[in-house]
Amino acid sequence: MSDEVQIDQEVYDRLIGEGKSERIARAKAKAAAVRQAKVAEGASLGPKSPEDAAKALEAAKEKAGGGGGVATKTAAPAEAQAGGGRLTPEERSARVAASLGNGGNGGSMGVPTSSDHTHRLLALVPPAGIQQVQSKQMDKVYTWPHLLLVEFVALLAAGSLLLIAAFFLDAPLGSLANPNEVPAINKAPWYFMGLQELLAYFHPMVAGVTLPGVFVLLLMAAPYVDKNPSAKPENRKVANLAFTFFLTFWGLLVIIGSFLRGAGYAWVWPWVQGLGFTL
Repeated sequence: MSDEVQIDQEVYDRLIGEGKSERIARAKAKAAAVRQAKVAEGASLGPKSPEDAAKALEAAKEKAGGGGGVATKTAAPAEAQAGGGRLTPEERSARVAASLGNGGNGGSMGVPTSSDHTHRLLALVPPAGIQQVQSKQMDKVYTWPHLLLVEFVALLAAGSLLLIAAFFLDAPLGSLANPNEVPAINKAPWYFMGLQELLAYFHPMVAGVTLPGVFVLLLMAAPYVDKNPSAKPENRKVANLAFTFFLTFWGLLVIIGSFLRGAGYAWVWPWVQGLGFTL
């Protein structure tokens, strides 16, 4: 059969007149022609009208046992075989009406004749609504070996540095404390050198109470100011900038107080009197 014969010319002309493309019009015209061919074939094999279909269903019910739910189910395959397995839309409507109890004495699908229900619903639930599927991999790793291995390497590096420093630096115990003798260089431990260096520039109330208090308050407010939940350094620019500023500022104070302060806590250049370092 040629391509012109397989399309419904009336549908094709109507779609072309509506401005549809030729490809879409030809496809829909072919589908209409196929539907018409199926209807014609089913009409030639099965009953000629909806009334004939309803009569055939009633006869099948009475033959099977008088209009129960089982009668409709057994009659349907027989009629389908008689019609070659093809049903016209009218036959299909009559069969659905009879199966719902609207075309017979009783409901064949569990729906009574007096029921207001004329259809059933089938819900299709997508898998995403049942299963919790994560489309994006979370930024997490296992504790071993990813975390513990890095910590072990850091422990080895810190221990090696401490061993080298203990080998080259002498840290003897000082003499007994004598209140009548004031040492030439009186410095705090290195972890307090930042505060002692601040005392050289500000009043003790400012250097010992105000500035440390402001630093502690800023540290407490940091989680509420920077609410970024990411753990990646490139996404925590505010936190990295604040920590870098504090580390640079405090480290500079510790270095100045440890190496560039001499007797009487005076400024000493390394190339003049050497490093004013004491443990």
